[in-house]
Amino acid sequence: MRSIQQNLAKFNEVGIRPVAISVDSPEASRDLCQKAGYTFTFLSDPNLQAITKYDLVHKGQGEGGRDIARPAEFLIDSSGIVRWRMLTENYWVRARPEQVLEAANAAAVVNGS
Repeated sequence: MRSIQQNLAKFNEVGIRPVAISVDSPEASRDLCQKAGYTFTFLSDPNLQAITKYDLVHKGQGEGGRDIARPAEFLIDSSGIVRWRMLTENYWVRARPEQVLEAANAAAVVNGS
């Protein structure tokens, strides 16, 4: 997520609005954002509603065996269509900002933007 924050201006330039979704409580998410200096939108989904909708529940992989979200990145257009995604089972593996920007450019070309 640090790389998202570090590249926020680049994302904004091409119309990407980063949004993170966490299973943590709103308070825990707020505290994380304040400590880490994240200024992009950070949503809380402790009941796993959105996380379940996108089939991202990583059963029993959190503290004390609680369910958490699988690491994933999506590019979703303004009509709600998923244009690109990267899924992984490894918490530490995330898309690099360059990958996201390249995918956004490719999606824009495909959709005639």
